[in-house]
Amino acid sequence: VQLVESGGDLVQAGGSLRLSCVASGSTFSINAMGWYRQAPGKERELVAEIIKGHDSPNYADSVKGRFTISRDDAKNTMYLQMNSLRPEDTAVYYCYARHGSHYGTYYWGKGTLVTVSS
Repeated sequence: VQLVESGGDLVQAGGSLRLSCVASGSTFSINAMGWYRQAPGKERELVAEIIKGHDSPNYADSVKGRFTISRDDAKNTMYLQMNSLRPEDTAVYYCYARHGSHYGTYYWGKGTLVTVSS
């Protein structure tokens, strides 16, 4: 599976961005997709994910109510709509996809930079 993110940009606090992740390759067996982010000097953290068979997506507490994850399977594309952005949302955002369960095979994109100015 190959993943390519886009949509990162410089935005003022309170603004919005939509990130996209286009998947190609063995997309038919993807069991989960989501977004992680890594801020300078910090560990990579889960932002949001969609897991097949689950009723609703998972979100980090810090983004609940502000970010929305969605998928368009016809376009093999996943989105992250980010509203009410804060300076602490500044990070490189990575798309991931997984074959199998939690201990399955993970695929990663190269990331897209989101910078939120105060």
